[in-house]
Amino acid sequence: MKTDIQIAQEATMLPIRDVAAKYGIGEDDLELYGKYKAKFSDELLKEIEGRPDGKLVLVTAINPTPAGEGKTTTSIGLAQALAKLDKKCLLALREPSLGPCFGIKGGAAGGGYAQVVPMEDLNLHFTGDFHAITSANNLLAAMLDNHIQQGNELRIDTRQVIWKRCLDMNDRALRNIVIGLGKKADGFVREDHFVITVATEIMAILCLANDMKDLKERLSRIIVAYDLDGNPVTAGQLKAVGAMAALLKDAIKPNLIQTLENTGAIVHGGPFANIAHGCNSVRATKSALKLADIVITEAGFGADLGAEKFMDIKCRMADLKPDAVVLVATVRALKYNGGVPKDQLSTENLDALAKGICNLEKHIENLQKFGVPIVVTLNSFVTDTQAEYEYIRNFCEERGCEFALSEVWAKGGEGGIALAEKVLNTLENKESNFHVLYPDEMPLKEKINTIAKEIYGADGVNFDPAASKMLDKLTELGFGNLPVCMAKTQYSLSDDQTKLGRPEGFNINVRDVFVNAGAGFVVALTGAIMTMPGLPKKPAAFGIDVDDDGKITGLF
Repeated sequence: MKTDIQIAQEATMLPIRDVAAKYGIGEDDLELYGKYKAKFSDELLKEIEGRPDGKLVLVTAINPTPAGEGKTTTSIGLAQALAKLDKKCLLALREPSLGPCFGIKGGAAGGGYAQVVPMEDLNLHFTGDFHAITSANNLLAAMLDNHIQQGNELRIDTRQVIWKRCLDMNDRALRNIVIGLGKKADGFVREDHFVITVATEIMAILCLANDMKDLKERLSRIIVAYDLDGNPVTAGQLKAVGAMAALLKDAIKPNLIQTLENTGAIVHGGPFANIAHGCNSVRATKSALKLADIVITEAGFGADLGAEKFMDIKCRMADLKPDAVVLVATVRALKYNGGVPKDQLSTENLDALAKGICNLEKHIENLQKFGVPIVVTLNSFVTDTQAEYEYIRNFCEERGCEFALSEVWAKGGEGGIALAEKVLNTLENKESNFHVLYPDEMPLKEKINTIAKEIYGADGVNFDPAASKMLDKLTELGFGNLPVCMAKTQYSLSDDQTKLGRPEGFNINVRDVFVNAGAGFVVALTGAIMTMPGLPKKPAAFGIDVDDDGKITGLF
């Protein structure tokens, strides 16, 4: 079998202007980045504002395992299948981070015959959006330290600087650092930190902003530190907003590329789902809904993280209402959740499947809490058996869910026809009664407790004293009505990644809390979650190379 990158490099891509033409977009409405990538112009985005919206389908998954689930692959294959059924369909996906690409997870362009292309460009620098976000973030950090150096007119308490520098790379050595060493002219000595670019508030802001005006208003509200009296100090007070917005001027425009079968894909923004809110940009999703009859979008990792944040943060803020949810699982991952070692997942094991399917069951229950109809799909592997398929099909149908087998990795759009037909049937015959999990006015602690109990299945929440104190302070400062973004491991419904299946009898441990005032949510850090990942012992970077002709290899 060919590797993903071999398949992608052999693809016949259409010029991006021809892809755009399928959706009524003229070349003058595009800002071209070579032959196969483009950004939407501001004029196009304004022109389509008054059009009716298409249907919105969210793709999510069970908790990820080393066995793989194929959520992005399924999203892309489903869009290709809908196009084969003559439906006007668009994808709205996230951009990949360089950290996982060179670390452990690999690229994020799909897989097999369900990929978006050019895959090398997407997985590397793409159109420069992440560079712009990194630059804007670090400009604010530099202006903050410069303000302190130049007299500190705002009386910033250097012990309470909360703004961190960033880099789009896994680099654990930068998590905790000391800056300002050297002479007096080299700045104040203080502890500082780096986060990965996709975990920054700038990324979250870019993905939630409706337009440049909204972007600037959000940037101005960013809290960078507290003063000696405990009052917040903002980016607006540092006079950093205009320059940051200038760096983000092009990055805020959605990007258009294509699938292997030339279906359009708007790929824009990419906040981490276990640390941030894990969804592509509001602008990308909203523009896709104006340009197509059906939009396929995805949320990061399992439904406990990605889907919950999609519903409770993105949909709440952007007034989006999903019409259906596709929940992706694999036989292998369910057996892994049932206790089967990774090297034995290819053998039929209905007992392990019966034990591990509780993870799928919990995600079905969770999604039903939001009032959106569900289609469960199994991403097919050659080692799966008919008995395993039938067991899962019956399990899903007993719980009121449509079920379909997906073979898009091996067959592209053709392998997604069964899934596409189930999705179309759901869109036509089942009504979405979407609602968020909790109201705005619910106190922050209760919001965290609600997510922990309702979505994770926890008995309750343990708050570290510092986290509890910060929640009280944020409420006093007027942030009590904001939604909560839980930073939690993706590998378990609990905050302990070793607890597989459907854990019971556990508490969620919240060790720290902070507000992303510009993005508009409160972040709760649980367990041992890190905002700057590290590289594994054998990073994916070991296998990536460029030959003498400039051809990239090893990107999956």
